[in-house]
Amino acid sequence: MKTLDAPVLDRLFDPIGRILSPEVARKLADYRFDAKAQSRIDKLASKCNEGQLSDDERREYETYVQTIDFIAILQAKARSLLKRSPDA
Repeated sequence: MKTLDAPVLDRLFDPIGRILSPEVARKLADYRFDAKAQSRIDKLASKCNEGQLSDDERREYETYVQTIDFIAILQAKARSLLKRSPDA
C-alpha cells in the first residue's frame, strides 16, 4: 500500500500552517470522521488484516488510509500553531 510522503507534504503544507487562524486550527485539530465513515474504515481494516479485501475494497481502503495520513499532517500543523499561538 502506498502512503503519502510526509516530508514532501510538510514542505508543501508549512505555508498553510502559518496562515491558519487559531479558530480554524482548533476546528481542524478536533476534526473526526463521522460514525458511518469510521465504521466503514474499521470494517475494511479488519478485512485487510485478515487478507480478505476485494480489489475494489483495497482501493477504497487505500483511499481512506491516504486521506487519514493527509488529514493527520494538517492536524499536526494546526496543533503546532495552537501551541505557539498566545491567543489560541
